[in-house]
Amino acid sequence: MLPLFPLETVLLPHCELRLHIFEDRYKEMIGECLERRQEFGVVQARGGGLMRIGCTASIEEVLRKYEDGRMDIVTVGRRRFALEEVTGGRSFLRGKAQFFGDVDEARPDRELVMEALAAWLDLVKAKDAEAEPPDLDHPQLSFLLADISQDLHFRQRLLEMQSERERLEFVRDHLRRQLEKEHIRAAMEKVIRSNGHGRHLYSKPE
Repeated sequence: MLPLFPLETVLLPHCELRLHIFEDRYKEMIGECLERRQEFGVVQARGGGLMRIGCTASIEEVLRKYEDGRMDIVTVGRRRFALEEVTGGRSFLRGKAQFFGDVDEARPDRELVMEALAAWLDLVKAKDAEAEPPDLDHPQLSFLLADISQDLHFRQRLLEMQSERERLEFVRDHLRRQLEKEHIRAAMEKVIRSNGHGRHLYSKPE
C-alpha cells in the first residue's frame, strides 16, 4: 500500500516540492519512508475529498530536523498513479495505486517543442524569475515547463494526460494565456502606482 499525503497542490513528475513536516501522522509517515527508502503519494485534496490521480514523491534531502520531530525536506515527483482504493488503519492514509505512464507515440516535432519553450521563456521573463531552461530532449519536457504555473486545474489535467505531444500543446496554450494575464497584472499595477496620489484613471472633460 502506498502512503498518501493529501495536499492542496499538484506534484508533477520530475519537479521539486519542498515540504515542512509538522503533523504527528506525517512525521511518522515520512520517518518510515526515510527508513525504508520508500516513495509516498501526493494527491490533491479538493472539496473534502481526494483526486484520483496523483504522483509519487521520493525524498531527496532532509534539509533540517527539529528537536520536536518536525522536518524540512526536498522531494521530487516520480511516478503517476490512479487510486483504486483508500484505506485507514494507520494515523495516515494509504492507498492501492495503479501506476501508469504514457502511451507509445512518436516524439513531438521540434516546432512544437520550440513553441512551448518560447511560451515558457516569455513567462519567465514577464515574471522576472530566475530559471534555467530544461533539457529540450527530456522525454517528458511538458512537466518541466508546466511547473512554472501553479494553476491547480491545469496541473491536475496535465498529470492525467498520457501523450507528450498533447501535453506540450496544452502547456504551450496555457502558458500563453498566463503571459497575457501577467501583462494585464503588470499594466494594472502601473496604473495603480501612477494614481497613488489621488489622481484618477479617467478625468472628466472640461
